[in-house]
Amino acid sequence: MIRRFLASLPGMSLVLASLSVVAPAAMAQPEPIRIGMIEGLSGSFANTGEAVWRNLVWATERVNARGGVKLPGGSRPLEIVRFDSKGQTEEALSSLRAAVDKGITIVTQGNSSAAAAGLIDAINKHNERDPARQVVFLNYSAVDPVLTNARCSFWHFRFDAHADMRMSALMSVVKEDKALKSIYLIGQDYSFGQAVLAEARQQLAAQRPDVKIVGDELHPMARIKDFAPYAAKIKASGAQAVLTGNWGNDLTLLVKAAREAGFEGSFYTFYGNALGAPAAIGEAGIGKVVAVADWFPNTPGKPSEAFYQSFRQRFPNPADDYVHMRMQLMIESLAHAIEQAGSTRAADIATQLEKSRVSFAGQSAYMRAADHQFQQPLAVAVMDRQGAPGAKFDVEGSGYGFRVIRQLTPQQAEMPHTCTMQRP
Repeated sequence: MIRRFLASLPGMSLVLASLSVVAPAAMAQPEPIRIGMIEGLSGSFANTGEAVWRNLVWATERVNARGGVKLPGGSRPLEIVRFDSKGQTEEALSSLRAAVDKGITIVTQGNSSAAAAGLIDAINKHNERDPARQVVFLNYSAVDPVLTNARCSFWHFRFDAHADMRMSALMSVVKEDKALKSIYLIGQDYSFGQAVLAEARQQLAAQRPDVKIVGDELHPMARIKDFAPYAAKIKASGAQAVLTGNWGNDLTLLVKAAREAGFEGSFYTFYGNALGAPAAIGEAGIGKVVAVADWFPNTPGKPSEAFYQSFRQRFPNPADDYVHMRMQLMIESLAHAIEQAGSTRAADIATQLEKSRVSFAGQSAYMRAADHQFQQPLAVAVMDRQGAPGAKFDVEGSGYGFRVIRQLTPQQAEMPHTCTMQRP
């Protein structure tokens, strides 16, 4: 009745006719290509999970803004679907099953090498058992070297430099610190933390045999609330430096306790440049806290600077200042692989990811097909006050940034592998 009334008005019959044609077409949105993010979004390391979420969402927004992923049937947007692993391997495996049940065939995870190892094994078995629903796994942060060596998989691709690669980059600076004579090794007691300390002992023996290891210990992961006893031991050891692969709150609490204990030595870290660590260290860290990463906000070059500034515009809250170039490169690689494959089947995507070469914001990298280890630049940087030469940008509004002191090309950062890839 209402429609007949509107049609009686001058010109309305033409408007209604056009709406009847346009409305259904406007409602027909292309189905998104869903990526299941399996990460700890609650518990002790929830802040790291949320930081990953922001990075991946921003990366997919960029792909979608240019029209999405081009496929023979039409372009499709990317969509990140969250699954909370609560920082536990069993929960990560439950999340994988939930993702598969939802029809998701691309999953991504990183903040736990133990969880990544569990996911690799589960995906290998699932893909063999259920070829119609095969899954490809993109790893952005799980850096236990074994994952692309003895436990390498056709279905797994690592987009971060593994721990031995990071350690080698750090050692390129350590070996030039001629004043260093004693060092304390400390890490989280799980596969990654154990691998970091083992590699530290090996590389120190090879490159700085004159440096004495005055402490070497592992602590429970995500369970220590007061690192004062550890800080006291570090200070009492007489160590001139600490080397640690700690991340998340385990790093922030450690460095804060060391500062409060009066430790004045250096920190050689994998992740000392973010998630509260610079603010916790404060002035005591200037010139003494060293970190290694694939990229830093103060990486020289206008493309890098523009990239970082655009992230800060998207996420202006200083607490959200945790941007990773490798996660952007990962999503760019995925989008390109899907387009090259002309398919969203996991096997087709994996075949193209093996050939991936990507350039973005001044960074160029490629996937090594032999072991599925991404080869990208690495950099070492030292903490400094914001505004000092080379430290234009600070971290998380702390007033402290990281000045790049060493840059390695992908070829310089590359290391041998022991992978024997089994392809389907």
